Amino acid sequence: MKRCMLVLFVLTALIFSSAACAAPANPVLRVITWAGYAPQELLDKFTAETGYKVEITLSNNEEMISKLRATRGGGFDLAQPSQDRISSVVEQYRIYQPIDYSRLNEEQIDPSLLNAVKKNTLVDGKSYAVPHVYGTEGLVINRAKAPDVKDFKDLLDPKYAGRVSYRLKRPTLIGMGFSLGHDPFALYGKPEEYQKFLDEMEKVLIAGKPSVKTYWDNGDQLLQLLRSGEVWAASAWEQAGWKLHGENPDIDYLAPASGALAWVDTFAIPARSENLEGAYAYIDFMLRPENAAFFTNRETYGTASKDAVNFLDPEIKANFTRGLPPEVLAKINWYPTVPAGIEEMEGRTLDKVKAAR
Repeated sequence: MKRCMLVLFVLTALIFSSAACAAPANPVLRVITWAGYAPQELLDKFTAETGYKVEITLSNNEEMISKLRATRGGGFDLAQPSQDRISSVVEQYRIYQPIDYSRLNEEQIDPSLLNAVKKNTLVDGKSYAVPHVYGTEGLVINRAKAPDVKDFKDLLDPKYAGRVSYRLKRPTLIGMGFSLGHDPFALYGKPEEYQKFLDEMEKVLIAGKPSVKTYWDNGDQLLQLLRSGEVWAASAWEQAGWKLHGENPDIDYLAPASGALAWVDTFAIPARSENLEGAYAYIDFMLRPENAAFFTNRETYGTASKDAVNFLDPEIKANFTRGLPPEVLAKINWYPTVPAGIEEMEGRTLDKVKAAR
């Protein structure tokens, strides 16, 4: 009897010991992120696999910076800022900590996105982010009407006069600059040279005004202009082109020959994160191909997960395979951090273009 009791005691101790080892030391992971970036189905799956309970706070870039500044990098274990909102706030406020990439499965991340984010979040020799989600701005073309439009500068071709539309926003200045042989991002730290570039773009866009049917302001307006045939070519996001392609196969998204413009939202770890193990586990989990594909199938944004395309719904997979294959991603011009004063300079240029007759 005593032997049976002893065996039972030992077995019970082993069971509780195993459970204790399996449970994470800190079971709560606090994530501040954008709406839609943390589907409940994936959160439940992550908790079932790891034991971490994820507490989500929805936010945006400005709020993330504000909240983390107020706590000096505390209050959250993981954040999802855009890559162009990281290096400058690290230099000013030190609210994020460097990423230890050895703790991640880098093999599942698209190398062009990973390298771009490492480069654009580099501070004092260390990088501060991991890519998660991206979106691009390129061209939406009616190929039956404007087959020769291959780059932003082609929107100014006189033969398409009155059949073109784009926004009077900073992406137009930058995209047009790349298509004309400039590298606007390389001039960001040189205000005088950047102003000369803007002066040239002002002349180019004013000279091209006869080509423009209208400057579009919102996505619905853009879609209607292309649907109706009033506009044959426009600068726009990939989602707009793919939506229209589903309605009319002659219309599609095209990455410009000089490279599409693109933003990236990332994973960054706050300076006073209290759950590093959970943060790195969450990053790896969300970039696992089948999980990243679940997100993209729902939200239609691109993902940094290299092999997620193999798990996409057929229509969405066809869009990415056709419009943003690896060779196109490799040529993308990723938005870096915008230095203070640049957007004000761009705004003055755009105001002059708008006012010109």
